[in-house]
Amino acid sequence: MPTIFAGLFLLVLLFFVIILFSFVPVGLWISAIAAGVNVGLLSLVGMRLRRVVPSRIILPFIKAQKGGVETTIDKLEAHFLAGGNVDNVVDALIAANRADIPLPFERAAAIDLAGRNVLEAVQMSVNPKVIETPLISAVAKDGIELKAKARVTVRANIERLVGGAGEATIIARVGEGIVTTVGSSASHAEVLENPDRISRLVLDKGLDSGTAFEILSIDIADVDVGRNIGARLQMDQADADKNIAQAKAAERRFAAQAREQEMKASVQEMRAQVVQAEAEVPKALADALREGKLGVMDYYNMQNIMADTQMRDSIGKENKGEDSNSNNDGSPR
Repeated sequence: MPTIFAGLFLLVLLFFVIILFSFVPVGLWISAIAAGVNVGLLSLVGMRLRRVVPSRIILPFIKAQKGGVETTIDKLEAHFLAGGNVDNVVDALIAANRADIPLPFERAAAIDLAGRNVLEAVQMSVNPKVIETPLISAVAKDGIELKAKARVTVRANIERLVGGAGEATIIARVGEGIVTTVGSSASHAEVLENPDRISRLVLDKGLDSGTAFEILSIDIADVDVGRNIGARLQMDQADADKNIAQAKAAERRFAAQAREQEMKASVQEMRAQVVQAEAEVPKALADALREGKLGVMDYYNMQNIMADTQMRDSIGKENKGEDSNSNNDGSPR
C-alpha cells in the first residue's frame, strides 16, 4: 500500500509540475535572468492572467535593454494591449538611438498605432526614399503638349508622421506643380531648353507642407513632346462653327421651302376661287338675260370683245416666241 500511495503522489506531483511549467514561463524567466534583465516570476504569471503572451513582451524588453533604449515592461505591455507591434517599436527605437534621432517611446508607439511602419519611417529618415511620379501631361501657351516624369527624393519627418499626408499627396502636388510650370511657359521650347526650371519652381512652392515627408530634391527624369493641342482645339472649333453654319443654312432653307409651300397653297386657293367665279359667270349672264338687264346684242358684243382679247393674247405669245428665236440684231439664230 505505501508503494501505491507513493506512486500516486509522484504522478500528482508530476502533473502539477507540468501544469506549472506550462502556465508559468520558467524558461523565459531563466533567459531574462541570463541576459541580465530583472524580471519577476510573478510578473510573468500576471501576464498570463491578463492574456498577454509573455514572449511578446520579455524578448523585446531584453532587446531594448541590450540596445540602450530606456523603457519599462508596463509600457510595452500597455502598447501590446492597445494592439501595437511591440517588436517593431523596439526595433525603431534602437535604430533611432543608433542614428542619433530623437524618438521617445510615446511618439514611436503613437506612430505605430496610427497605422504607419515606424521602423520604415526611421530607416527613411536615415536613407531617403525616391518616389517616381507617373507620366504627367501639361500644355504650354503655344498649344504644344509636354509629357514629363519626375523623381522626388523625400525623407521621413518623424514629427509629422502622425496626421501627416502620405506619398499620394506628394505625387499629386508635384504633378500640379509641373502642370502649372509648363502651362505658364510661353512656349514648349523654353521647357525643353531648361527642364531644371520645373524643379526650381516646384521646390519653391513648399509642396511638403502638411505631409509626413520632407522633399530633398525633385529631378525631371524625362520630358517628351506630345500632341499639338492648340491646333487640335482650333480644328475642333472650326468644325463646330461649320456645323453651326450648316445648321443655320438648313434652317433658312427649310423656312424658305415652307414659305414656298404656303405661297403655292395660296395660289392654288386663288385659282380655285377664280375657277369658281368663272363658273358663276354663265349663270349670272343667264340671270341677266332672263331678267332683261342684259340685251342680246350686248351679250354678242361682249363675246366679240372676249374673242378679240383671246386673239390678241395668242398673237402676243407668237411674237414673243419669234423674238426668243432671233439674235439681238434681228437675224435668226
